[in-house]
Amino acid sequence: MSEIKKQKRVVLFTSPGCHWCVTAKQYLKTNNIKFKNIDINKDTNAAKDCQKHGCKGVPVLLIGSRWICGFDKTKIKKELGL
Repeated sequence: MSEIKKQKRVVLFTSPGCHWCVTAKQYLKTNNIKFKNIDINKDTNAAKDCQKHGCKGVPVLLIGSRWICGFDKTKIKKELGL
């Protein structure tokens, strides 16, 4: 019997009209990764959290407790175990 691995919590911080944000969403959906999407234009606290962790733009991914600034596919794959 195979062990079911629990997916880490994934939060994607985006803003409208951001090409890389769309790319990140598609990537997560393609890999069947459940995620919560937060628009930083509507949630100023989320925007401040991203800046506090050194991210100057979007997309920003929070995977478990790891912050990833930008769409860095290598880091994202590693954190998600893909």
